[in-house]
Amino acid sequence: MSKPTLSVVVPVYNEEEVINESYRRLTEVLEQTGETYEIIFVNDGSRDKTLALGLEICRNDKRVKMIDFARNFGHQLAITAGMDASSGDAVVVIDADLQDPPEVIPLMIEKWREGYEIVYGKRLKREGESAFKKFTAKMFYRTLNKMTDVAIPVDTGDFRLIDRKVCDALKKVPEHNRYVRGIVSWLGYKSCPVEFQRHKRFAGTTKYPLKKMIRFASDAIMSFSYKPLKLANLFGGLSIFASIVLLVFYAIFKLLNPLTSLLIAGLFVAGLLFVCLGVIGSYIARMCDEVRNRPLYLIRNKHNFDDEDK
Repeated sequence: MSKPTLSVVVPVYNEEEVINESYRRLTEVLEQTGETYEIIFVNDGSRDKTLALGLEICRNDKRVKMIDFARNFGHQLAITAGMDASSGDAVVVIDADLQDPPEVIPLMIEKWREGYEIVYGKRLKREGESAFKKFTAKMFYRTLNKMTDVAIPVDTGDFRLIDRKVCDALKKVPEHNRYVRGIVSWLGYKSCPVEFQRHKRFAGTTKYPLKKMIRFASDAIMSFSYKPLKLANLFGGLSIFASIVLLVFYAIFKLLNPLTSLLIAGLFVAGLLFVCLGVIGSYIARMCDEVRNRPLYLIRNKHNFDDEDK
């Protein structure tokens, strides 16, 4: 197969209810563009029929490729693997759940043809999401921008088109705890948004429960900011100051005996100390991940690639 103009990377994890419709919608849109293309599904350790359904699609359409991870490595590394394996002049990243509509891709291509090297999807409205999810997402993006020196567009996800030169530059940033959209913003290059309305999931359930959302937010902030460390120092100073004030207050007004006062102050300082140690420990853990230099991901099989594993 000759080199395509577009590579569309689609990470999938337990998406048996969605993958066929995702393929149908994508091919329908891509055929209308008139561009040559490949679709790369990255199976991130699915435990349902996602892999089997994806392989059936691959057998019927050689423009569709499948990367099968050895285990679940996470959404960001699935995106990374798809980008690493892509060969198109431009790479589009889109989730399989169809919340980000494939019909926006032609608008991204148009902007790319105008000379933009990064075209990211900007959500005007989010359908089918709880008020809590919308509020936390809004606060996350705004907090992240205040804490980092990198301008990361708000109300955006990983749905975007990037030029081949951006994709190649991204390969030179082999961080383990990855926040891909942040790294793409850090790289620079000429970018612009394409606005759209995010839809409900076509089927299935979200793959980002609260626990994963918290981990994702932590990776994003700690990958692009040292301010949590500075806040830890601030909290340490405030705790010492507060404990001194408490001791003086209790000593003057004799509201409690000295032993109780010391106990309260000690507990207050210890609590903040553990918070600070937790922040520092998180950074150290990330340093350990980088020093170990383990592979970002491991592939069990590749299908419909020229160099596919046998």
